[in-house]
Amino acid sequence: MTELVSSSQAPSAEQADAAWQRVQRARHPERPRTLDLVPRIFDDFVELHGDRLFREDPAIVGGPALLEGRPVMVIGHQKGNDTDSNIFRNFGSAHPEGFRKAQRLMRLADKLGLPVITFLDTAGAFPGPAAEERGQAEAIASSIKLMTGLQVPVVAVVLGEGGSGGALAIGVGDEVLALENSVYSVISPEGCASILWRSPEAAPIAAAAMRMTAEDQHELGIVDSIIDEPGEGAHTDPGATATAIKAALLASLARISRLDTETLLATRYARLRGIGVYRESDVGPRAALDEPSLRRRIGRLLHLPGVPRRPRWSEIWPSGDDNNDSERGA
Repeated sequence: MTELVSSSQAPSAEQADAAWQRVQRARHPERPRTLDLVPRIFDDFVELHGDRLFREDPAIVGGPALLEGRPVMVIGHQKGNDTDSNIFRNFGSAHPEGFRKAQRLMRLADKLGLPVITFLDTAGAFPGPAAEERGQAEAIASSIKLMTGLQVPVVAVVLGEGGSGGALAIGVGDEVLALENSVYSVISPEGCASILWRSPEAAPIAAAAMRMTAEDQHELGIVDSIIDEPGEGAHTDPGATATAIKAALLASLARISRLDTETLLATRYARLRGIGVYRESDVGPRAALDEPSLRRRIGRLLHLPGVPRRPRWSEIWPSGDDNNDSERGA
């Protein structure tokens, strides 16, 4: 499989296997979803529906709840647990109305002073023609813009797949937490492999190269902390997973809630601006191009004596079908 990548910086087979195992655990069909965890973490959750513009999108759920007696607003992607529910939930891939519903709930939380807690678990926003016609890109962009200016604490948790703009749309937070076996990336490993290596077989290599695991994302500073999972993964014990998430949320909110509004917004801005910082190294001046003089260029066109001609194509790429007598040009 590694032969598909020619770069000397390609991940090793061990790195590719480890990253691919994380991807498979993040996609495990029995992995707990948002609505599986919410009753175990929060009390008195009330789901609110619709974006008040077009329709209800079941791929995103949300509503107010109590976290240890503290009112919060919970929003998250919702995948299904079987074929029928996955079709109903569109496999957790939201339409524009799903993101606009999330925005409606965020504005309500901002108005009431409720911290916002989001759960990320989607392969990406729905890319169908109908979604594009209704403004998918605008819905994602406006959601990101809204979250950057919320005057209440925001904590995002990556539960399984954190894919592309669909995850970013509700993933802007003062702190971003990630389950141990979750992944977070701009594109799926299959999509990356198809673009770069023209083969889905390179997906494990792409997963490692993109550094999409929670451990890599934490090292890169995109994720602030990792939540340990029980046993072989969250699917083995949803109750223990919910307990770990709840403890992490309480700790995060305790840290963030101490900040006044001005400091909260400044810290969030600094966090976002600090992602992807790089350092430029000194580079020497570029060598000047050897531009032929006007005399030489005209001489080539007119075949003047003393001016070397350009090599003919048949001399660069010889072929038995070439007819040198018919060639013309400089």
